[in-house]
Parts: sequence; C-alpha cells; structure tokens
Amino acid sequence: MPKPPGERLLSYSLPGPGISPRDFLAAHEGRARFAWASADGSLELAGAGSAVELFAWGDARFDAIRRDARVLFAEALQSDKSSLAGPRLFGGFAFRGDFAPDNTWSIYAPAWLVLPHYQLARAQAQGEVWLTINAQVPRDESPASMLPALEAALRTKIKQLRAFSTRRNQRQSHLLAINYPMSLAAWTRMIDRARGNIHAGELTKVVLSRAAELRFDGAINLLPILDHLAGRYADCYRFLFEPRPRYAFYGATPELLAAVTGRELQTMALAGSIKRGANPAEDERLGQRLLQSAKERSEQQIVVDKIRESLAPLAQSLEVLPLRLCKLRHIQHLHNPIRAWLKEASGLLPLAKTLHPTPALGGDPRSHALQLIRQLEPIPRGWYGAPVGWLDAQLDGQFAVAIRSAVAQESRVWVYAGAGIVADSQAQAEWEETTLKLRPMLEAHGENPST
Repeated sequence: MPKPPGERLLSYSLPGPGISPRDFLAAHEGRARFAWASADGSLELAGAGSAVELFAWGDARFDAIRRDARVLFAEALQSDKSSLAGPRLFGGFAFRGDFAPDNTWSIYAPAWLVLPHYQLARAQAQGEVWLTINAQVPRDESPASMLPALEAALRTKIKQLRAFSTRRNQRQSHLLAINYPMSLAAWTRMIDRARGNIHAGELTKVVLSRAAELRFDGAINLLPILDHLAGRYADCYRFLFEPRPRYAFYGATPELLAAVTGRELQTMALAGSIKRGANPAEDERLGQRLLQSAKERSEQQIVVDKIRESLAPLAQSLEVLPLRLCKLRHIQHLHNPIRAWLKEASGLLPLAKTLHPTPALGGDPRSHALQLIRQLEPIPRGWYGAPVGWLDAQLDGQFAVAIRSAVAQESRVWVYAGAGIVADSQAQAEWEETTLKLRPMLEAHGENPST
C-alpha cells in the first residue's frame, strides 16, 4: 500500500536559487538518491531519502502503481508555491511483468517508484530552483501544526546545501576487468535462430541484447559517471535510480517512451543505427546511407506503424513528424518524433502500459517477440529497455526507455545493448552495432572498448 492508515502526504517547498542538482546528489551520498534530466535541458530533478515507496508485480503492475499513486496524492497537502516544486515519484518498471529478481537485479521489483524525502527541481526557462520536503503526517493532525517543523527542516537542509562543497573530480574505483558473457559464436547462433523464426513467418522483428560485466576494486562512485554522461550526452534523457545506497540503475538514453501533460502526448520512433563519421564529410555519407537503407527504414517503419496502431484507441489526433537523424556522440539513429492529442487526460501510466515495449525494444508482433526473447537471451534484462522516469501529483510525467544504461551493485556493474533483428540481419553487423551501443556506458566507467 502507498501509505499506512491514518497518514497523508504533506509537502512544503521553498526557493533554492544557486543549488545545483549535482551538489544536491553529492551532499546525499550514502542515502537513496534519484535524478532526471530532460534531453532538451529544460528540466532537472533530484531526490534524496524516501518518504513513500510503491511496489507492484505482474502484468498489472502499471495499473497497480496508478491506483496506489492516486491514493497517495488524493489527500496530499502541498504548499502550492510553484507547480515545479510539487511532489514527484521517481522510478520505473521491469522489462517484463513476470520479472523475478536475479543476482544482477537482486533488490529490484517489477515496478518500484519512490517519493523522496527531499527533492530539487530546476527549470531552465524560468531560471527557478525549488527545494521540497515530503513527509507522511497523521491525518488527525492539523496541517498548520505540522508545517513549522517541515519548514524548519527544509530551511536547515537548504543551509546545509549552500554550505556544501565538493571537488569536481572525485576519485573513482579502479576498473579491474570486463567480462562479456556471450561470445560472438553464441551471439551468431542466437541471431540465426531468431532469423529462422522470422523466415517461418512467426514474427517480423525481434530485439536481442547482450551484456558486459565490469568489476572494480571498490564500490563505484556514481558522481564522476553522471558528470561524464552530462558532459557528453546532454542531449539524452539522463536518469539515476538508487533506491538503496550503492545499488543503482542509471544511464543516458536518447529514447523517449512517453511524456504526458494533460491531454498532450509526446513520444518517438527510434530504431535504425549507424556509427558517426570521423569527419563531417564521412558523417554526412554515413547519415545518408542510414536514411537510404531499405533494411533500416523498414525496421523504423515497423516501430512507427505499431506506435500509431497502439495509440489509435486513445488519441483524438496523432501526427508523425518527418524522418530525421538523431546524432549522438558515437552513433546516429533514424528518428520520427510523434505527438498526439489524447481523448482524455488519464495520465502517463496508461500510455506507458500501451506503448511498452515498442518494436524498437521488443519486436513485432509483441507477444511472439517477448516469448522469443525469453527463450533466446541467456541473461535476464531486468529493467534494461523498460520505462524509467517520474510522475507528478496529477500522474503526468515523463518516462524514457532505459537503453544506454547500467545497473550497479557495490563494485560490480552490468551494461546492456540490443539490436533489432529482421529477416536480412547479419550476426556480425548486429554484433558491431551492439558494441557501438555498449561504448557510451563503458567509457563512462573508464574503459575505451575495442571489443
């Protein structure tokens, strides 16, 4: 349940100009920590501690979280000084509803969202920074009697944050080894089996993934990694979900699953991939090759068509913007922004349930692809490729698709990458594509991969 009987949520906010999300996270090392940064730089969020935790299991996990979040926020009392400052849940979902924790994802649930005890929100356009304290308080207590204690705690926290200083380059543990559990030969066998199913007419596409395991000589320091991602992937959705100290899921993903404000929805189709060029001329040639590739355009169209089909019952109108290139540091993708006006304002979770997983991370048809993924992939995906992000008190928010991501336990880290397999896919080319997709997170952890 989202809250014990007899309690309700009380949130109090104050301006916090000059306090950065990074310093906020650094000041709360050793506690639960959460962070989000929009790809356009418009919004940065950070949280620390835990006021409320919501969990759900099974295929109904989206509905269960929606129900519990509604209960949590229904009687919540907020200081209402700014919509930016309102309470937010941070978290995400497993790729599959039947997810069971394994060694890599030992502490995770199929759905887990956390309302931080303290949170920070910074909006670029308005130049605003707000600090908020969230707490469960007895329902029979007068809010007016509780606010002075919350205000005092928040003012103390703001003073501590203003006095806090940290060196930009904190020491990182030493990377001892990288292990690739799947060999090229095993990958080739997996791709050949998938292509066999495709040629048999069982499905048109399936996305298959592989992983790398990193071992360090001590618990990793997340801040240098987050700094690296912010510096090199500022045009991606960056996230941190660290519900227990030193157990974290984080990344910098280019792919938005859904952003919902009222009846307005934004999503995207992001599929085909090719490397960046060594110079502008080569980069242009590679981009044009991607745009003109029949295989890549077919794969992209599968994603566009399935998103359109999935949203048809929910959208009053829908627009697929023209195909373009999404150019990142090491890779470029085919990209169609998609926007819709929904028939009703039902919040983010019904849209996430409808869209996840798109053919960009699952395949088509979805049910056949998910069954084949389960049969073929030797390492469970956990939360890789699944929705991660935040919800506000109206149950609007943003979920990205958790690719270009890593999960850490103390001194061990696992990094994932996937590739879309269609009828004419070649195992070697898909291996090279996943190598390219592993590169951002491997570099963020101190490795310049050549494998």
